[in-house]
Amino acid sequence: MIPFVKAFDPEYGVCRRVSPRIRRVVANNPGPFTFTGTGTYIVGNGTVAVIDPGPDDGAHLEALLAAVEGETVSHVLVTHTHRDHAPLARPFADAVGALVLAARPPARETHASGALDEAEDQTFRPDVILSDGDRIAGPDWTLETLATPGHASNHLAFALIEENALFSGDHVMGWATSVVAPPDGDMGAYMDSLERVTARGFDTLWPTHGAPVTDVAPFLTAYKAHRLEREAQILARLEAGDRTIGEMVPGLYAAVDARLWPAASLSVLAHLIDLTRRGVVVSDGEPGLGAAFAPR
Repeated sequence: MIPFVKAFDPEYGVCRRVSPRIRRVVANNPGPFTFTGTGTYIVGNGTVAVIDPGPDDGAHLEALLAAVEGETVSHVLVTHTHRDHAPLARPFADAVGALVLAARPPARETHASGALDEAEDQTFRPDVILSDGDRIAGPDWTLETLATPGHASNHLAFALIEENALFSGDHVMGWATSVVAPPDGDMGAYMDSLERVTARGFDTLWPTHGAPVTDVAPFLTAYKAHRLEREAQILARLEAGDRTIGEMVPGLYAAVDARLWPAASLSVLAHLIDLTRRGVVVSDGEPGLGAAFAPR
């Protein structure tokens, strides 16, 4: 079982210090994929970086501007270009005179179906393109870019060197597993990224949604085990005779709200694409929601 951390008071619009170098302001955009809302992080004191300004929300913009009043915002960082993370980056950066830094946006629509409410912000364009291993710094902080594709092809996490902490975006969340939804989400890339994060031995993970993860190693071990268990369950359904995702999902996700089954279908597809790529499963054509699959 994953030791989820679900106790969290969002305190919308309130700037709270959560560590010597980190403050957080939560946007009032709760939902099935955002939990209690998007948490924007302010890193440093005096000269600061701001991570994931969040959705296009005027009240959240005002709260962020109030939180950094009297300080210099040197960088505005975005973990990925989903609409609950990226749209406010440009208005906020323009208001404070900062540059927006992120990975290159994907060239295609993130989700082919309407199953998710975290689709791509098609208008997002960073001023500076970040790559894995890039570092930016302020007077009392250093952030290192860690490429973590999987949830999104352009997903980045940011390591705060001085606190051995990682702003994990949506790659690892304390309250739930991350959605991995094709065509932009990739399960193989996600699992590789999970190994990269684990290998770094961080003391704390700060997801964009919800509370921090402070017992990191066992949490990540359980996170990985969950994915491998789901893969095994999918293979078991194929061995039992299921051939389509529509046949698999009701059994695999019987304990989950049926309103989330469309998103679950995309997660199953991500596993099947990965299994097909690895030669464990075959499909009757290009792997997709309507395809038929069978064990090799």
